[in-house]
Amino acid sequence: MSLNIEQIYRSTSGIQLLHGDCISLMEKIPENSVDLIFADPPYNLQLNKELLRPNNSKVEGVKENWDKFSSFDDYDKFTTMWLREARRILKKDGAIWVIGSYHNIFRVGASLQDLGYWILNDVFWRKSNPMPNFRGRRFTNAHETLIWAAKSDSSKYVFNYDALKELNEGSQMRSDWFLPICSGSERLKGTDGKRVHPTQKPEALLHRIIIATTKKGDLILDPFLGTGTTGAVAKRLARKFIGIEKDKRYFKESQKRINMVSPYSDKDLEITETKKELERVPFGQLVERGFLKPGDELTSVNKRYVARVRPDGTLITHNAKGSIHRVGAILEGSPSCNGWSYWHFKKDGELIPIDYFRQKARTKNASL
Repeated sequence: MSLNIEQIYRSTSGIQLLHGDCISLMEKIPENSVDLIFADPPYNLQLNKELLRPNNSKVEGVKENWDKFSSFDDYDKFTTMWLREARRILKKDGAIWVIGSYHNIFRVGASLQDLGYWILNDVFWRKSNPMPNFRGRRFTNAHETLIWAAKSDSSKYVFNYDALKELNEGSQMRSDWFLPICSGSERLKGTDGKRVHPTQKPEALLHRIIIATTKKGDLILDPFLGTGTTGAVAKRLARKFIGIEKDKRYFKESQKRINMVSPYSDKDLEITETKKELERVPFGQLVERGFLKPGDELTSVNKRYVARVRPDGTLITHNAKGSIHRVGAILEGSPSCNGWSYWHFKKDGELIPIDYFRQKARTKNASL
């Protein structure tokens, strides 16, 4: 029986958590139904010995059965199986994130390419507080690698470039992310005071991924749910979500955690739109629709120049005429000028950029 995707969209929470094997449960998800997948699969660490600190105390590594495979070939078969199902259920323009360490990420990357995914970026999550190298025989392992890939080379994947730029204080978001590991009150612990899961990811990491590569209302799948970090952040950001977890204890912990999350209100979920996705509104359309009138005076951002609006959507000054961009460039002696931010109009005694009227026009168009 197939999973009812429409029921997830109609439900109040928009969340579906499934307990069981990820591959068999993914087979129940209809094809072309998921917008984004975040996967934190087993690392296959191949740990054969106990790790000890210099004082001979044990290091709590990943020693659970779910991380153990009989060989690299066995791990590769598992990887191919779940990645094949993941690609089947992704929408045409869907994408996937996979995180891993040097033990497995290169094998995962090869499988992604073999199955037809199109790799967009590898991202280095540089940990601000990594576990030190206790033996002193290798470099301190201070990062994990994420691979971001589209379903195919023709996918029109989501990338909220301008929102990420704002998140990064006006600079382009780079592919090296400096974030702390999960610790403190965010780290889930059992009644014995020990961590519930050895590789719980920080919510900050998932927040960035979801803001970067999804839209409000998109459906996200995490086939290795663990303690529910992806589901908690997805719910908070008003994304629909399917989570799959095989381990019963992890599943129960993720259920409790996600049930406690309250989504942000709709009005708090707007992000900076990517400019290339915004509707084009020519300046002349503002004149046609009465936002500005022929004869209105516009003032330059430095208040040195004044131009008058003409009926055809051009501007004229004492020595220049043309588009809002051309006239601004001529007056400033520059090769180019962004007229939307350069020219201002006096409204209620205050000079405001004419882009204000373009935004109003877009809003009115959207409500038609």
